[in-house]
Amino acid sequence: MIRPPSGARSAAILSSLLLLACTAGSAAERPATTLSVFAAASLADTFRDIGGAFEKSHAGLRVRLNLAGSQQLALQIEQGAVADVFASADDRWMDHLRADSLLVAAPAPFAHNLLVVIVPRTNPARIRRLQDLARRGVKVVLGAEAVPVGTYSRQALQNLSRASDFSPDFAARVLSNVVSEEENVKSVLGKVQLGEADAGIVYASDVTPAFARFVRVFEIPPSANVVAAYPIAVLRGSKLPEAAREFVALVLSAEGQEILKRRGLIPVRGDAR
Repeated sequence: MIRPPSGARSAAILSSLLLLACTAGSAAERPATTLSVFAAASLADTFRDIGGAFEKSHAGLRVRLNLAGSQQLALQIEQGAVADVFASADDRWMDHLRADSLLVAAPAPFAHNLLVVIVPRTNPARIRRLQDLARRGVKVVLGAEAVPVGTYSRQALQNLSRASDFSPDFAARVLSNVVSEEENVKSVLGKVQLGEADAGIVYASDVTPAFARFVRVFEIPPSANVVAAYPIAVLRGSKLPEAAREFVALVLSAEGQEILKRRGLIPVRGDAR
């Protein structure tokens, strides 16, 4: 038969239970130790590097990245997702959150990017120049119109239509060749890499050395290219506002700008080597 605990044992058990309850209460009251950064998919490698640098200088604090299309991230934040920092691939979606009073302060521009056209290394459609994108039967993949890279891509196509060596209906003909509209730039990359499309438009920084062996790149003339602008801001719902401000400061610092430059983006600070 199991005997009930003696008075001394009862006191010890009660003391242990009280200690566990106090410990649990203390844990619940501890400040958050994870900084949640929502960043455009094109910033994946760059922000992993910056996040690593931030963690080294902030012992016990971890950076968690949520990477997706800027429009998807903005919608998640608007619907109450817990986030500390938002880095967008365009001003439009940052302004959307600003209009809803979801930012602590005005966003800061921290990088720029350019567009390039990519085709599979095997180039099954035999694309030799940008004008070939308008040939009937060429399978083109773009970001959806709501996605920053999709908006920029359509602007660049319209700019090319006004160039002397392109036909006025160039943009319309290319858009009629679009077989898929993706929710982020990484999906455009994947479609072209896998040969599911003959061509796509992505950011120059996306063509990393690891990816470059799978594709060929066609530069868009500077007169027709679109400069993508990346803003960053601390979110009003941040659980770690001070750490969030320090993360933004790192992105804007010479160290952060140098990381951006190494990853193929165009820094906004002139002292990035």
